[in-house]
Amino acid sequence: MLLNSPIKKGSVAVCHDLLMAGLSFILALYLRLGENFAQSDSYRLPGLFFFISCCALSFLLFRTYRRSWRYTSSHDLTTLTKAATFSILLFLVVMFLFNRLADMPRSLMFINWFVLMALLGAPRYAYRILRDRTFTLGREVIPDERKIAVLLAGANNFAELFLRETVGNPYANYRIVGIVDNDPGKKSQYIRGVQVLGTLEETARIIQSLQKKGNAPQKIIIAPDLLQGAEVDHLLKVAEEHGLTLSRLPRLTDFSQTEASGIPLRPIALEDLLGRPQKALDRASMRTLIRGRKVLVTGAGGTIGGELARQIAGYEPARLTLLDSSEYSLYSITTEMEEKFPETPHRSVIGDIRNTTLLENLFAEEKPELVFHAAALKHVPLSESNACEASLTNVIGTKQLAEACVQAGVKLMVMISTDKAVHPSNVMGATKRLAERYIQAFGQSKKTGRTRFVTLRFGNVLGSTGSVIPLFQRQLAQGGPLTVTHKDITRYFMTVREAVELVLQAASISAAQSDSGSPVYVLDMGKPVRINDLAEQLIRLAGRKPHQDIAIEYTGLRPGEKLYEELFYKEENPQPTERPGILLASAMDGSLPEITKAVKKLEALATDYQESEVIALLKKILPEFQHSGKG
Repeated sequence: MLLNSPIKKGSVAVCHDLLMAGLSFILALYLRLGENFAQSDSYRLPGLFFFISCCALSFLLFRTYRRSWRYTSSHDLTTLTKAATFSILLFLVVMFLFNRLADMPRSLMFINWFVLMALLGAPRYAYRILRDRTFTLGREVIPDERKIAVLLAGANNFAELFLRETVGNPYANYRIVGIVDNDPGKKSQYIRGVQVLGTLEETARIIQSLQKKGNAPQKIIIAPDLLQGAEVDHLLKVAEEHGLTLSRLPRLTDFSQTEASGIPLRPIALEDLLGRPQKALDRASMRTLIRGRKVLVTGAGGTIGGELARQIAGYEPARLTLLDSSEYSLYSITTEMEEKFPETPHRSVIGDIRNTTLLENLFAEEKPELVFHAAALKHVPLSESNACEASLTNVIGTKQLAEACVQAGVKLMVMISTDKAVHPSNVMGATKRLAERYIQAFGQSKKTGRTRFVTLRFGNVLGSTGSVIPLFQRQLAQGGPLTVTHKDITRYFMTVREAVELVLQAASISAAQSDSGSPVYVLDMGKPVRINDLAEQLIRLAGRKPHQDIAIEYTGLRPGEKLYEELFYKEENPQPTERPGILLASAMDGSLPEITKAVKKLEALATDYQESEVIALLKKILPEFQHSGKG
């Protein structure tokens, strides 16, 4: 226990190095003088004392005692070389001042340098080798026949690190039988003694060949930052066909810091299968937008609102206000903020954006400069059966929030919208579309003062509250079946972190512009994903076979549900922006007086809970609303 303390370890290292310094001087003398070694009395003892003293000073200056022997590397060898060289040079100066180097052979110092390097470096490397290979007490040496045979996908630096940890290590749990890579030029190359057997397309043939040789893999491990969604999906299918499991190495930032933990693996996540590379982000502009400003997030307890709160807190706002109508959701995000961002001043408010008095008081007290509006009723079936509530929250609440922003002189309001607002077929999409139209018309009017409005439109967020992934996971935990409304239904998907990063990026783009207007930005969602494919992939990730171990049932489209979603209207003519992944939709004309009049009528009907009249009015206001529900 005592030996594990840093002070104890440092003392041992110091004593060892000083002992080696004295021993190197004596050995160097013997190697140089041979039988005349005993005749060197005139400078031997003073020289020994001075040399140990010079080495002590040098080791202190270069802090050799602070370097862990367990992880001795070439960098440590460089430090030892500098320390040894400085010791020799300093010793020469001291001995010259002491006796003008009388009787001392000039070659002695060259010999001493080599001996000192050997005595300092060899024990360190020997200790590392012993710890890594044969001297780890309490650990069982795992014979090759008990190790998990692995086919490694990807030949990059991460793969090399995994091979370094695994190949030749008697304690490793894995045995690498080969490598596949998407670069045909790497075929037949060797990395740490393991051969690249072929390309990803040849994976199935390679597995069969290894099986015939009695060296069949049990697992495929993918190196990070190398393969995209389609390639991962291909490997997942190959793994399923051959009864293998699929895992991914973590990135360097995910590695455990414990000494003997090795390199952990993580399962393939659904986001690995989306096939969308990470967009280049201008984080400096995002920080400039947030840092030192007061920010309000509505719907802060939801999936998008919560991630907004986390990322905004990371950019050092002057104050962060969290607003949500759900006590539990707000409690959850508040607790997380207190634990992860204790230095960020924040306030949590339980309230509804439909409450004008609450908004007036909140804006007067907090004086937000930026408002991110994520509060909404977004569940399609529930909105369908509660059209009045959906209208009051998604439309009227948004209108009242926008007016409060103008009255308080907010710099920027960002409204989160959805792809369901494009040619809506359900109440949720229609109310979000009407909210979009109001914000666009309001932002283009002369009534907004210095407040700028931005609308962000994107599709489904993986794992968000009420989305299909949590439903599939619950059904899978119960043994199935997984329910899909239609075999051919598709949706756009994005991870919540990616979505919010692009929201902040689009907001920073808009905030930097001085022209008036209310732009609609649309996040590039990549290709739409078949929900049936997601269900099958989730089953495979659980190590089961779709339609065999776990059934998939098709229940038919729900009221208001479409087979596919769109991100743009034809008239919007999307254009790229300065940032990849963010598209700008051309503004569509809208008369603020007409929309305001329609919204007020909608508010009156919704307040009286006239469900059928609300749906009828939405159809009248929005000719593109092709309602497929019951209303």
